Amino acid sequence: MSRKKSTRQLIGIDDIKNGSVVTADGELAFYFVHPSNLNVLPEQGVRAKVQELLGVLKGMAELELLALDSKESFQDNRQFYRQRLEEEDMPAIRGLLVQDRQHLDSVQTTMASSREFCFVLRRRKTDGAMNYASLEQQFRDCGFVVQRAEGQQLLELLAIYFEQDATHEVFSFVDGAQWLTAETEV
Repeated sequence: MSRKKSTRQLIGIDDIKNGSVVTADGELAFYFVHPSNLNVLPEQGVRAKVQELLGVLKGMAELELLALDSKESFQDNRQFYRQRLEEEDMPAIRGLLVQDRQHLDSVQTTMASSREFCFVLRRRKTDGAMNYASLEQQFRDCGFVVQRAEGQQLLELLAIYFEQDATHEVFSFVDGAQWLTAETEV
């Protein structure tokens, strides 16, 4: 009798450790990197930050850029407020709708101005030990804030990558684990 494969087996994940994903080829460590004070830098300063980031990327072949879009689109909400505003006759309700739309605009502006990159450090099984602290220091030396994705952040990255799902608040390591009770566990 053939046994069905788990989701992890189907996508090639052997194990999910606290700070990395283990595959048959090696280990993947995920990092969030964002520049500090990017909004206040002049155009030349932004270009310098980009060049510094390119220098780190070119210097390490094992480092890959992960392009994910976990931001929600507010276009449907903006359209709804615009339509409701046209239909509404009561001044008090119209005022509230305008305030809601302004709040939505400010949230979207804040999200658009906060740049964050995700990098994957790939360590193949044939490679030697990887110095994670050295990579993190290289990013810091270039003026970037760096944080290794661990626990829930790592699971969220996988969910966004495989499902385009950025709406869950908590992800479990075992699908359906929240439904297990002491009586059903074997």
